[in-house]
Amino acid sequence: MWYLRFAWADASTLARAAAPGLRLYRSEDGTEGCAYLHGARPQMAEGMTLVRLQLLQEVAGAAFNRDSPWHYVVATDVVAEHEDDFNAWYRDEHLAGLAAVPGTVRAARYKVDGAGPRYHACYDLAERAAFNSPEWLAVRATPWSDRVRPHFINTRRTMYLRV
Repeated sequence: MWYLRFAWADASTLARAAAPGLRLYRSEDGTEGCAYLHGARPQMAEGMTLVRLQLLQEVAGAAFNRDSPWHYVVATDVVAEHEDDFNAWYRDEHLAGLAAVPGTVRAARYKVDGAGPRYHACYDLAERAAFNSPEWLAVRATPWSDRVRPHFINTRRTMYLRV
């Protein structure tokens, strides 16, 4: 699977060139967009960021099978000497914890092939209120989370809305 990030001003060009049924997302601030593409490497315009994603883990959420217009992405690298702890935290606690939050439809985690950040986590949400709800914040505030998070580098967090 391919992940494409681009300036929102390029969205109409992308929509015309892309496959039918492509899901486009626009960031809340309206400056950028993203999409996921399957199949062979697509040809993209200059200035668009395209990376290949390898699925590491996927968890059905508490709101599984509901529509998910909201899409939250966390792209990050981690300091090398803390990578094993980071991966164990995501695998054993964090991803499943956020998937269990009411309003979360799906949580997935990928390794990026190529240009970083090296890891890509995404959360499909049925409602915007799931993000930063008391349940969401409780998952983010565990002792393990507090130990791992200081070792994130090159982190990008973006909330998108499907268009």
